[in-house]
Amino acid sequence: MIEFFKHFIHEFELPLSNPVLIFSLILFIILLSPILLKKINIPGIIGLIISGVIIGPHGLNILAKNSAVDLFSTIGLLYIMFIAGLELDMNEFKANKNKSLLFGFFTFIFPLSIGFPVCYYLLNYDFNASFLTASMFATHTLVAYPIVSKLGIAKNQAVAITVGGTILTDTAVLIILAIIMGSSQGNLNQAFWIKLTVSLAIFSAIMFLVIPRIAKWFFKKLESEKHAHYIFVLSVVFFAAFLAEVAGVEPIIGAFVAGLALNPLIPHSSALMNRIEFIGNSLFIPFFLISVGMLVDISVILSGPTALIVAGTLSVVAIFGKWIAAFFTQIVFKYTKTERQLIFGLSSAHAAATLAVILVGFKAKILDENILNGTIILILITCIVASFATEKAAKKIAICEEEVSHEDAHSDQILDEHILIPLAKTSATASLLDFALLIKDKKSSNPVTLLTIVPNNDQAEINILKYRKAVDKFVIQGSASEVKINTIARIDHNPASGIARTSKEIMSDIVIVGWPRKTGFLDKIFGENVDSIINNVDKSLFICRFQKTFIEEKRLVFICPPFSERGVGFHLLLQKICRLSQELSIPIVIYAEYKTHQTIQQIATKLKLNAKLGFKSILDWENFDAISDEIKPTDLIVFNLSRKGSVSYQSIFDKLPQKFEKFFNDNNLILVYAQDDRKETSMDAYEDFSATPLTKGLEAIEQIGRGLGNILKKG
Repeated sequence: MIEFFKHFIHEFELPLSNPVLIFSLILFIILLSPILLKKINIPGIIGLIISGVIIGPHGLNILAKNSAVDLFSTIGLLYIMFIAGLELDMNEFKANKNKSLLFGFFTFIFPLSIGFPVCYYLLNYDFNASFLTASMFATHTLVAYPIVSKLGIAKNQAVAITVGGTILTDTAVLIILAIIMGSSQGNLNQAFWIKLTVSLAIFSAIMFLVIPRIAKWFFKKLESEKHAHYIFVLSVVFFAAFLAEVAGVEPIIGAFVAGLALNPLIPHSSALMNRIEFIGNSLFIPFFLISVGMLVDISVILSGPTALIVAGTLSVVAIFGKWIAAFFTQIVFKYTKTERQLIFGLSSAHAAATLAVILVGFKAKILDENILNGTIILILITCIVASFATEKAAKKIAICEEEVSHEDAHSDQILDEHILIPLAKTSATASLLDFALLIKDKKSSNPVTLLTIVPNNDQAEINILKYRKAVDKFVIQGSASEVKINTIARIDHNPASGIARTSKEIMSDIVIVGWPRKTGFLDKIFGENVDSIINNVDKSLFICRFQKTFIEEKRLVFICPPFSERGVGFHLLLQKICRLSQELSIPIVIYAEYKTHQTIQQIATKLKLNAKLGFKSILDWENFDAISDEIKPTDLIVFNLSRKGSVSYQSIFDKLPQKFEKFFNDNNLILVYAQDDRKETSMDAYEDFSATPLTKGLEAIEQIGRGLGNILKKG
């Protein structure tokens, strides 16, 4: 018994050495600190940093700063930068790259300009020490990024330019660090510049030309091996970090670039993205934040007035420099005060790059101990300030965006979106469900419903049991993306009417069906004519043919015939098109008449849709070549059609889907019949319709057709 107690006490000797006990302690901190601090309105990030201060070697010395902690800390830091690159809305980033460049310039030059004279004249450091310390002020770490990610505003423009600016300013500072180190060692010659330029060029070529091709091949060939996808992504992240280090910059640059390289290949609503965020936010990133706290030595404040003065000065200059940069960004781009606060919050935390700069300078004896200790205090202060500022601003923006989305939802009579997928054969279900998960409103609490219609015969019960067994894997597929999948089996003689009744019963807004097996719309799906589904289902109907994976798409071609944008369900359709564009990181090219394009731009502005909308003018809709000439095999084609009886319906469009199926057999193709109550639109809106080449003589032809039909019926 005595031996047992001795062994028990030995296990709890400080600092802890038992790896199981250490890991348990870390997990309890990750679990409890955000929960406890949430009750007093303190961001969870601060709780993790303060926990690190308490358990670290400079606190209660419960945990030593060893190689294991360093490893997990490095993984967490790389993970933050990788997720920032991966979640970046590439369309938004490309559209606002000049804003990112200008913000990157502001957040680099203002802290540097303020910091250098303070260090040189006020703190009396030499040129190299002052310049290196001032460049440290220009860096920032996206410590508060998990807050915006959690609140769902990662695609906000202010977030996009801040993330873009982060990589620019950190890269500039780390290159400055390499230059200063080369200067202090006497190696700042022509060979140094050639080596740096060539190595960065090779690194960029590998990351943006080689890695995406390998990733695309890997995801395509091993589509069913979902766990392998995650391991592959991790491998790319750490390999990129290593390559960046070899190229002469910090590993965090490599991790961010890996996120940018893989961004178009990993849709934001995919199961893979969910796994990446879940594991990072649950384990690796909290571990990094705890390790940041473990660096802080509160005792340096008590070591003398010099350390306290240096720490205070550095902290004030760092915070003020970033605030000035955010202020000028707000003035130039006319952002709101809340967006300015968000930019300041995201860009004011100093941790990773800051520490890298200071530690390298300290080891090279360019910086003294006071700068090192002052920087550690600065890290704690700026992380706390950044967390409070970001959380406060992010909550305001999230609430505003939610209110806007609710207003839009109310105007479209869609309060809680529900998607229905009728199944003809389970082999096509996986791709239809993937598509549904991409376009589904993340705020909707409704599930995605899978429906099968079973003929009313002796085999009905057996067929229902077979169906339930077959769809189990799709329930798992949905849960991997944290989306609930509901399954319904109905007995009905007529599948089309069964689908229509079910869509009304569950109050679905969107119905997604697979493409009929044979060519043309006179063939059967579920044993019934597709036309009967189109005419019976009055919801927004998506008829999808997916020949290949979404990662191969380069553009989204949205074909919008005249006046179809005036339909009741068009707002919802445009929202889904833009969401799909964002998820796949591809631009939208609208094939339409000029007036249609103008209307779409107005709707997109009203709904605040962040999507890059290109335009291709189509005047003669009977000329198929005019539409098809520029369409490529890598285009995702979305064709907006109208049901018979709606004002925008024209019979010449009936044959276009058949032509698309014939001439674009390799393309992924979606035909959309937007919801249309067929009463909302007045003919007054179309008084100039006869002026278009499309409709010359069409009315007369249709009247003749109706007359012939009546004669045949009488006969």
